[in-house]
Amino acid sequence: MNRYKVMLVDDEEDVAQAIMKKLDWENMGFETPRYAHNGLEALDFAEELRPDVVMSDIKMPYMDGMELARNLKRLYPNIRIIFFSGFDEFEYAKEAIRLEAEEYILKPIDADELKAVFTRVHEALDRDIDEKQNVAKLENYYMDSLPLLQEDFFASLVEGRIEDDRIEKFMSDYRIELTGPVYLAAIVHVSKSNIPDGMNPVLLSVSVRKLLEERMNEKWGCKFFSYQGSTVMIAQLSSKKDASAFTDDCDRLCRLAESICKANITIGVGSVTDSLSGIDTSYQGARDAVSYRVLYGHTKAINISEISPKEKEDSSFGDEDSLFDIFKKMKMSGADEVRSAAERYIDNNTRVQASIQNYRFFVMELVSELYKFAKTNQLELSEIFDMNTDVYATVQQLEPGELTAWFGDVCVKIHELIDYKRNDTTRSFVTRAQEYVADHYADQDLSVDFICNYLGVSSAYFSTVFKKETGKTFVGYLTDYRMEKAERMLLETDEKTYIIAQEVGYSDPNYFSYVFKKQFGVSPSKYKNGKE
Repeated sequence: MNRYKVMLVDDEEDVAQAIMKKLDWENMGFETPRYAHNGLEALDFAEELRPDVVMSDIKMPYMDGMELARNLKRLYPNIRIIFFSGFDEFEYAKEAIRLEAEEYILKPIDADELKAVFTRVHEALDRDIDEKQNVAKLENYYMDSLPLLQEDFFASLVEGRIEDDRIEKFMSDYRIELTGPVYLAAIVHVSKSNIPDGMNPVLLSVSVRKLLEERMNEKWGCKFFSYQGSTVMIAQLSSKKDASAFTDDCDRLCRLAESICKANITIGVGSVTDSLSGIDTSYQGARDAVSYRVLYGHTKAINISEISPKEKEDSSFGDEDSLFDIFKKMKMSGADEVRSAAERYIDNNTRVQASIQNYRFFVMELVSELYKFAKTNQLELSEIFDMNTDVYATVQQLEPGELTAWFGDVCVKIHELIDYKRNDTTRSFVTRAQEYVADHYADQDLSVDFICNYLGVSSAYFSTVFKKETGKTFVGYLTDYRMEKAERMLLETDEKTYIIAQEVGYSDPNYFSYVFKKQFGVSPSKYKNGKE
């Protein structure tokens, strides 16, 4: 039996506890419910818990059940909402229907009625999963996917094999509509190490692709095709600024795929291009972004322009038997692995040089590629090479063993510089976010979305990096900062509690008192009196 997560939301804890005791949750196919005292707390819990079902009271302080449902439906479209209330006004029921609530139950709640409701919800959730994972349906969908000519066109496009002046004709012939005005490519990587029992990996990828098509087509006009074992999206944006919003939508779909399809996916998002002829460059960036999952984790979207804003994709390194693998390791691997790969490369290539002339040509090309890679990644050449000497001439005089050591040192140095720049960029926007909080913590509209818009990054990337750097979510950091300021004002001023609440960013004094008590264990007034 599938087991689903439940959250109960009610400001009357005794009511919630009674509901939890009424049912045998485990035998019904649910985990023991998580309890939240109000809508705001439920939103915080939902980010961590990702519940399948939320049963909420309607009348609550700070955020009522209707507003909570609207927020949850926006963040988690597949979530199931059950309302229970002592109010039977028609307007409440009508709004519940509009929000696609599963049930609207009046208090007092009957145990048999409640069990029947959750049984129906469990069956509905099972049907959703069965529909996504039904082998016969997936096989039929796979056979009815995009025609071969369209698949071939998109594959040629990301490979850069179509002349600019022929792209429009091919799209007309194959009835493909891509109007832009700007585009980007994204790659959907499905982990092969986390496949549900009895599910074929190919069919699981098809299930994920169908979910993406259902959710992304209308807003972003995405075109989907299979290429080198992955699903690739070409998205159409109104402007380059939309890349962050696109990345956030992809990030939400990674979590949705985990919930519905039981798939662990990562979406790599490439750079924005003004024309379809630049999609090959965007695709290379998306491929690099997917590789960064070893650093930033799975089940999320990774935008190459955010994690490496100074780097540019360079497809001129050749295949994986040449320098490409070493250059990739400089970005992704540790120093020891970089050095080992560099030494192997020199040893393998110097052995096959038939003459001194060939050896010198090999060395000249090697130095040229290093220069090109360093410049592409915006690195200072003086930090890598001795600019007071002729590097070409110096390196050509090295014996193979000396060349091996020199190349290993240079590759490790470049790796360290790239790693430092990446971490410096990350620290920079985390610091900017912290500085903004210090200057604007009294702003009641300050939120994750607001700060991400201010910084120009997606909330998916920001949330991951901010927690990694500070150990807290942004909301948690902001709350702690506001509470520290409130504590100081309580001790150092004679201001009323409601004034202090406004000064630290809370429009509702009651909610401020609730958060303060949760932080310090007592109400603001008792805290002040106790210190005095």
